[in-house]
Amino acid sequence: MSMGKRNTTMPDATRRRASTNRKMDEIMRPARRLPLTRQVLADQLETATPAQMEFVDRWMNAEIESREASKRTRLLRQAGFPAAKEPDDYDWQNVRMPADWQRSGLESLGFLDGPEDVVMFGPPGTGKTHLAIALGRKACRQGVPVRFYTAAGLVMRLLRANTEGKLDRELQAIAKARMIVIDELGYVPIDEEGSRLLFQVVTNAYETQSIVYTTNIESGGWGRVFGDPNMAAAIIDRTVHHGRMIRFEGESYRRTHALMQ
Repeated sequence: MSMGKRNTTMPDATRRRASTNRKMDEIMRPARRLPLTRQVLADQLETATPAQMEFVDRWMNAEIESREASKRTRLLRQAGFPAAKEPDDYDWQNVRMPADWQRSGLESLGFLDGPEDVVMFGPPGTGKTHLAIALGRKACRQGVPVRFYTAAGLVMRLLRANTEGKLDRELQAIAKARMIVIDELGYVPIDEEGSRLLFQVVTNAYETQSIVYTTNIESGGWGRVFGDPNMAAAIIDRTVHHGRMIRFEGESYRRTHALMQ
C-alpha cells in the first residue's frame, strides 16, 4: 500500500504570521537608523486613510510615553538617592513651615521655579532626609534633574576631583541639576579646602539652581561646621537671600522605633 504525499502546504494563518513578521523586520531595520523627519511624515499623512492616521497617532503617543518613562528612570538613577522615599509615605505632623509659606508650596516643587533654596533644620531622626529624598524623586518624575549628596560625600568627591585635575568636569556635572540635595550638613566638620570647594558649588548654583540642605545646626551656627568662618558667612548670605527654613521637631523616629529599648 503506497503512502500518499505529506501535505506541506503552510496553513493560511501561519503564512500570514510569517509574512507579517518578515514585514516587521523590514520596517525595524531602517527604523533603527533613521530619526523621525516631520516633513516626510506630513507628506505621508496627506494620503493616509483615517485608520492609518489613527495608527500613527497611537504610535506617536506610545513613543512619547516610552521616552518620558526612560527619562524618568534615567534621572532617578543619576540622582544617587540612597533609598526610595515617597511623599505619600511621609508623616508631616512634626514639620513646622514658615509663616508665609504653606506645605503646598513645598510639595508642588514651586521653589524650583524661583529658584529658591530650602533649609530643613531639626534634630537627627525627625524626617529631614526622608522628605528631601521624597521631593527629589518627585522632581525626577517630573523630568527635573536632581543630584543627592551627603555634605561629607560631596566634599570628598570635590577634593578627589580637584586632586585628579577633574574639578571643572565635576562642577559641570553638578551644574546640570536643577535641584541639589546636600544632606547632613553639620554632622561632619569641613576643613578650609573643603569649605572652599563647597562654596564654589553654592556660588555656581546661586540664582540658577535650588539647593535643599538638611542639617541639625541652625544657619547661625554654620560657622562651626566650616573651617573658614568667612566662607560660612558667604554661604549663609546666599542661602538666606533666596531660601526658607523648615523646622522639624519631635523625637527621633529611629529611636522610638528601635529594636534595642
